[in-house]
Amino acid sequence: MKFNINLSFLIIFILIFACSKKEEQITTLKKKSLDDQMIEVYNQAIEEFEKGDVIFAGKKFSEAELLYPQSIWAPRAVLMSAYGFFSQGYYKDAINDLERFIIKYKFHPQIDYAYYLLALCHYDQIVDERKDFNEILLAKKYFELIIKNYPDTDYASDSKYKLEFIIEIMASKEMYLARYYVEREKWIPAIKRFKKVVNEYDTTIYVEEALYRLVELHYKLGLINEAESYAKLLGYNYQSSKWYELSYKMLNKNYEKSKDIATDNRETILKKFKTLFK
Repeated sequence: MKFNINLSFLIIFILIFACSKKEEQITTLKKKSLDDQMIEVYNQAIEEFEKGDVIFAGKKFSEAELLYPQSIWAPRAVLMSAYGFFSQGYYKDAINDLERFIIKYKFHPQIDYAYYLLALCHYDQIVDERKDFNEILLAKKYFELIIKNYPDTDYASDSKYKLEFIIEIMASKEMYLARYYVEREKWIPAIKRFKKVVNEYDTTIYVEEALYRLVELHYKLGLINEAESYAKLLGYNYQSSKWYELSYKMLNKNYEKSKDIATDNRETILKKFKTLFK
């Protein structure tokens, strides 16, 4: 009987010890579930990224962020996911990550990089200025934001360079539309487009041709005073260009036809045309 009692106590003691050990193991696992487990998933994502599997890496980065969204690794995971998608040309996925990052982590120290990468996502999708105008406008918007809000960064320096190219593209689109209207003899819409180039894109390579076309179209419509005004502007700023020479020949033709007018008017006309090109 005494033996049975001792055996019962031994069994109870073993069960208590086993339960205690199991509880200790569970507690250890719980401690790993946040920091350690998240870092483990983050490292897995990095490994997949280095292998070139950005889709699976993106999923892992998202998993890492969800595991411990309050940690310093969570925003890094979003940025790494975005960069991975961007590097392989998955622009839509990259944009989704970056827009979410900007909303969720707007005070993060790398917010300037997020905006820069977002601008590049739109910039790299510009293939044809006639078809990708929305991407042009979005890239312009974010590059201007970077220049304004983060002027002392390397991102701002590169944004200025890329913004110059975007302005050239936008001017090119206006010239394309203006020529389209000219081919169809729609003079007024064409004039509006050429004027837009002169007024809004005066630093681009297209402004000289736009000025000449305005001389040409106004001359064609019989609006000589307006043609002369644009010729003066072209001559004042671009006297050595081929477009200035063409405008001179166009208006000088009008003068040649006037040779048969009374001699008294000859000197007046000559002086008039000379003043256009001073």
